[in-house]
Amino acid sequence: MNVQPESAPADQTYRRLVGRLIPFLMLCYIIAYIDRINVGFAKLEMSADLGFTETAYGLGAGVFFLGYILFPVPSNLLLCRFGARQWIGLLLITWGVISGSMLFVTTSTQFFTLRFLLGAAESGFYPGIVLYLTQWFPNRRRAHALALFQSAIAIAGIVGGPLSGWILDSLQDYRHLRGWQWLFLIEALPAVLAGVTAIFYLDNQIEQARWLTPEQKARLIQDLAHDEEARTRVPHRAVVADRRVWGLGVVVFGLAMGIYAISFWMPTLLRESGVRSTSEIGWLSAIPNLAAAVGMVLIARRSDRRSERRWHVAVPALLGVVGLLGSVAFSHQIVLVVVSLALAAVGVMSALPVQWSFLTAFLGGSSAAVAVGLVNSVGNLGGVVSPALIGWLKDRTQSLDAGLYAIAACVALSAVIALSYPARLVDR
Repeated sequence: MNVQPESAPADQTYRRLVGRLIPFLMLCYIIAYIDRINVGFAKLEMSADLGFTETAYGLGAGVFFLGYILFPVPSNLLLCRFGARQWIGLLLITWGVISGSMLFVTTSTQFFTLRFLLGAAESGFYPGIVLYLTQWFPNRRRAHALALFQSAIAIAGIVGGPLSGWILDSLQDYRHLRGWQWLFLIEALPAVLAGVTAIFYLDNQIEQARWLTPEQKARLIQDLAHDEEARTRVPHRAVVADRRVWGLGVVVFGLAMGIYAISFWMPTLLRESGVRSTSEIGWLSAIPNLAAAVGMVLIARRSDRRSERRWHVAVPALLGVVGLLGSVAFSHQIVLVVVSLALAAVGVMSALPVQWSFLTAFLGGSSAAVAVGLVNSVGNLGGVVSPALIGWLKDRTQSLDAGLYAIAACVALSAVIALSYPARLVDR
């Protein structure tokens, strides 16, 4: 497909849009992701302190997603009703309070309960932002915007790993709290602050954006209106019955299996490769995430430039498979484990934002709101299954190998399904 170059004013408009929205939304997602995955570092001490088995930890890490998959659809409909500014701010404040409450956990039941509630509170944020960005960016520019936003996953690993390692080492038993308790408390506070900021910073509609000129507003509205001509609006029941939507749910499921295998188990993989210092594990875990942050942006930019989606999902996903298998093959060689984890992180994290351009290419309005929520719910079942499966297999085999093989197979399936979609449907 040939894409005509756009004018300098158009480029300037979208640069302003990116500069205004994306950094703040990225910051919110960094906070969310750190609050979601910091149990991976807390596990290094928390499991021993509280007597948790690997299976109990895996269930606790995964039960987050039971809460996470229940509420995206109603949350997106509420966002459409009340506006992103108010709804996103409320979500941030709520999950900040819940995440900080993790410091009071003493039993596995409390651990499971708070993880479930945290998932319920966070469930509306990611699909809400995907929907919010469709209200500002036309499809031909959306993969890049989504990749910038989702690079927060990798940046959270870059920042969160060293920060979590430092907290565990430096605040151990300070004022009668264990290092993992300080970790939950300190890393929860930014969510509350960001929530209050969101209420004053975000705009619900283009027309309300005082930082855009009238000409820029008109351009955005015109570009989005052009997109709407290619989309369909169908009853919500029809969205739920659409096999294309469910297929994308399976794609996200496989990619989520890979992402959360890396996020929750990377500290354990590094420790088993021979790294003993918690701080060193934190710094080494930043390397795969740094590689992923760069790869996500470059791959999405190339996808937008070529107006091609399917191969820009499938090829990175297969790269992720190679990385996951490499982390098994070289499990006792620290350098090669880090390289393998970097390949895995680049692959699975780069495939995910491009995949969202499939869905928003052929559905619009409240149909897209329901579809995004549904795909997010189905996909994030991977977050339930991935840590629980790996923890269960590790308890029984005393190795992470079997679990990582299973995860690699799921990521490969995502690549195959992505290639099954017709190019005319999604490549634009």
